[in-house]
Amino acid sequence: MGCIQKSYTGLKPTLQFCYHALCMPEYAIGLDLGGTNLRAAAVDRAGHVLDRRATAANPGAGREAMLGEMVNAIAELRDACGTEGLAGIGIGVPGFILLKEGIIRNSNNLACLEDFPIRAEIERRLNTPVILENDANAAALGEKWMGAGREVDDLVLLTLGTGVGGGIISGGRVLQGYLGMAGELGHITVYPDGNPCGCGNRGCLEKHASATAITAMASMLRLGEGLSARDVYEMALGGNEKASRIFVAMGQALGVALATLVNTFNFPLYLLSGGVLAAWDLFAPPMLEEVRRRSFSFRTTATRIEKATLGNEAGLFGAAYLPWAEAAGPRRRGAD
Repeated sequence: MGCIQKSYTGLKPTLQFCYHALCMPEYAIGLDLGGTNLRAAAVDRAGHVLDRRATAANPGAGREAMLGEMVNAIAELRDACGTEGLAGIGIGVPGFILLKEGIIRNSNNLACLEDFPIRAEIERRLNTPVILENDANAAALGEKWMGAGREVDDLVLLTLGTGVGGGIISGGRVLQGYLGMAGELGHITVYPDGNPCGCGNRGCLEKHASATAITAMASMLRLGEGLSARDVYEMALGGNEKASRIFVAMGQALGVALATLVNTFNFPLYLLSGGVLAAWDLFAPPMLEEVRRRSFSFRTTATRIEKATLGNEAGLFGAAYLPWAEAAGPRRRGAD
């Protein structure tokens, strides 16, 4: 796509102006890296996407291949839109981020990038500062900037997918924690004696309210072999009582977690996103009932629990916004 070119004619010969140089002198590049997809975009301060790149991510190809894909996507966008107006580069990745060191820890989908100074290496190759952020935190920031959270400065986002992720925006900024590991909302305990989790805990939210949890419950209830969360959803829509009970259980688990979050933060807005959101009409009623039962502030204030609006674009917008968020005041880079 490249930068948009405009022609102006008049008393002087026709002049060609690059759109970003004439009308939008500042833009940022955001990159959203997952286990299966790599997406990058050049976005202006008003949230307009000027150019984008997308490719399949292949962690199995190794670290060098992954770094090459990331650097190439960013460099192509920078070449297309020019270096003069580039405000910065933000990258969202799954896993714990050690902010001070710019290192990814505990990323099941991107093991090839773990314990490696990825921020410093990309900065070296591009000769440009890079901001690294957890993908769910970036998604929460994206919803705050251009999505359902535009009218508030404080929100919580829960991402319901293969697992359950989370991001917390406080005062318009990502809440990092002292090492950058805040917002691991999928590991809130909702049932003390619940299903064991890979983190070492039992009863984590993601073991009771993710797509993986849905398929695990379907297997326990002997609904069929190799079912996807979508299959279970279709069965529930078709009137299967056991499948419907799965989404009731999921909603109750989410309600316990959300009530805890409402009681803890007293924020005005709590958003849910991810592929499991398709089953909203099945799990939302028991979820909201559980929140009302467990949270006085939810019952008595205008606190909202709603669907996020940006879908899988949230992380991309949030990553692009990171340089501007940083300019508003540097993030804490971890304990010294």
